[in-house]
This record gives sequence, structure tokens and C-alpha cells, in this order.
Amino acid sequence: MAISARLLSSLDSIDPSTWDALHGSDNPLISHAFLSALERTGCLRPDWGWQPHHLTLWEDGELLAAAPMYLKSNSHGEFVFDHAWAHAYEQHGLEYFPKWLCAVPYSPVTGPRLLAPTPELRHELTRAMAQVCELQGLSSVHVNFHEHAEDADFGPEWMLREDIQYHWANEAGWCDFDDFLGAMDHKHRKNIRQERRRVFDAGVTFRQLHGDEASEADIEAIHGFYLQTFAEYGNSPALTLDFIREIGRIMPRNLLIILAEKDDETIAGALCLRSSTTLYGRYWGSHLQLPGLHFETCYYQGIEYCLREGLTHFEPGAQGEHKLARGFLPTPVRSRHWVANARFRHALDAWCTDEVASVRRYARQAMLHSPFKAGTAEA
Repeated sequence: MAISARLLSSLDSIDPSTWDALHGSDNPLISHAFLSALERTGCLRPDWGWQPHHLTLWEDGELLAAAPMYLKSNSHGEFVFDHAWAHAYEQHGLEYFPKWLCAVPYSPVTGPRLLAPTPELRHELTRAMAQVCELQGLSSVHVNFHEHAEDADFGPEWMLREDIQYHWANEAGWCDFDDFLGAMDHKHRKNIRQERRRVFDAGVTFRQLHGDEASEADIEAIHGFYLQTFAEYGNSPALTLDFIREIGRIMPRNLLIILAEKDDETIAGALCLRSSTTLYGRYWGSHLQLPGLHFETCYYQGIEYCLREGLTHFEPGAQGEHKLARGFLPTPVRSRHWVANARFRHALDAWCTDEVASVRRYARQAMLHSPFKAGTAEA
């Protein structure tokens, strides 16, 4: 029987264990639990630009492959910026939206995107993406933050874009925070110790809570910090309180909430997720401005957690050159793009090639400012 493609408007129609078996990863953000919770708790709405349109491949009633996909009427919440592309389409009298996006909503986190056990099926997914795009009259397909191992699954017609994030990796086998600092040069080691001392001298203490350890007040507090941060930057928050409650319930050991307290008041917090190897920092907020509070809450507490729990990687989110001085090194992240219009595809291909070269030059320059001593595993 031939393989057939189906488009699904909800993940609830797929058995969770079947979905998760396709990718064989414990990355929590690609899990059925996380993605379906976004759908059920009001985080994805067409008027916000997100409409689930998941691609699945079937044979004789068996799910063979899948990709988490969404019809997008804007570029909000993607973290791979294509506003210039949309503007160019508009200038030429063409419609850029809707487009089709394969990604984890609101999450610039690398992970599996082509959920299939064999290269042949992954290639079939990319072929089906292009076919559906043409059949439905969409401008383009975008696969954001896919794994490096998936590069071979895309043909040359899929344009590559790269960007830089700052990630922490314990490839040297550090045992504790002092061990980590010992790999740094004197200047950076001293600066981090001073930053941490200011926070603790101000009387701030911290609690690290998994989902099954957090009270309703703790969950409401971290959601409040999330709302405040988005309000301060003039952005619209998408994650609902029900969503955080839900992932705390259905994937409790994957959720980590870091709360800062002073004088019996919760003053700041960071929301994270974790796999068996990696901590993913997502959102933070604060009711009180204190020197070093952001760095301690978002970075140093996370590093200590990784060292204690045996996690080897920490991805604290997109952008932020200030992370470099704190032990997070430039790390490439990638995306792939298929554009239906041949003329635009040709022009954008050259643009993407130049962009990749520029990003790689930047990464080499950034590494010259590594805080680690020459000769260490992280230098």
C-alpha cells in the first residue's frame, strides 16, 4: 500500500506514545505532552497567527512519520526572522502569508523536526512538505531549529539559514561551580564571583522546584513574572496560566521553576524545561531590580542545577552576547526554507549563502573572547 499524507488540526488525534516513538528523543519541547498542551490551553490561536496543520505520513493505518507544523499568518513567536522576505513579497504584489512552519511554537530550541526512524521517511516528509505547499497555494515552508543530523534530509532546494545562540556545555567534567570557575581566566572568574556575592549579600535566597514540587502559588508567581516581562517589552504573552499548570501536571520532572526570594517575598523567577542531558531556559521576570539578579536567576542557578543533576548542556534562550562572559559559548543553530516562487527562491538562495558566511565569521570572532583559559576543553 502506498504512503499517504494527512494533515491534522490537532495532536489529540494521535496517540502520545506513537508520536514520541517517532523521534526517540527525550527533548521535552518536541513531546506530544508539550505540543498538545499548547493546543488545549489556549496558547495557539489563528488570530495570533498560529493554526495547527501537522503533517503525518501513513501506510495501511500505521503512522510512519510526522512533523509539528502550523499555518502562520505572521512571523510572531518564531525567532527566525523573515520580515524582510515578507516585505519583499509585498513590494512585488505577492502574498507571503499564510506560510507553513515546522517548529515548536515560541521556542528557539534545537531538536528533532522530521520525526521518522529512517532517512528515507525523513526525505519523504520534506518532499511532502513541498508538495502540500504548492497544492495549497502557500508561499513557503520553513523548518526552524532542526538538528544538525537532519541536514542530510533536505535537498539543495531547501535553503539553509544559520544563527548563533550561547550555550553552556560541561565537556570538561566539572564537578561543581568552583570547578567550572577554575577553567576561566582570572578576570571572568572574579567578575562572576562578585556578581553572585552582590545578590546573596542583598539577602536573596533561591528555590529550585520541579513541577510536582511547586505549589499553586509558585506556579502563579512564575506566570506573573512571565506576564510582567512581556508587558515591559510591549509584547503579547501567549503562554497561559493553565498551560504552566498543565505541563507541571503531565510532565512534572521536566518542568523546573527557579524562584528568588527576599524578606519572605518572591521577587524573581525563571521558567525552565529539562531533558536527561539538557536544561532549557525559557522565560524570566522580576519585581525588584537588584545588581546581578538576572544573571543569578537565569544563568548561575541553572549551571548549579546542571552540575548537581548531571546535565551536560544548558541552553538559556536566544541572543544575548552578555552570556559569553558567563561561560556560554557561541553555538550555531539552523533552519531550512523552501520557497514556491522560483524567482524569489533564486534571489533568496544567494542572500542565505551570504548570511551563513557572515554568521560564521561572527562566531569565530566571538570565540576570541571566550572567558576560558587557553588549553581548557571549553577554550
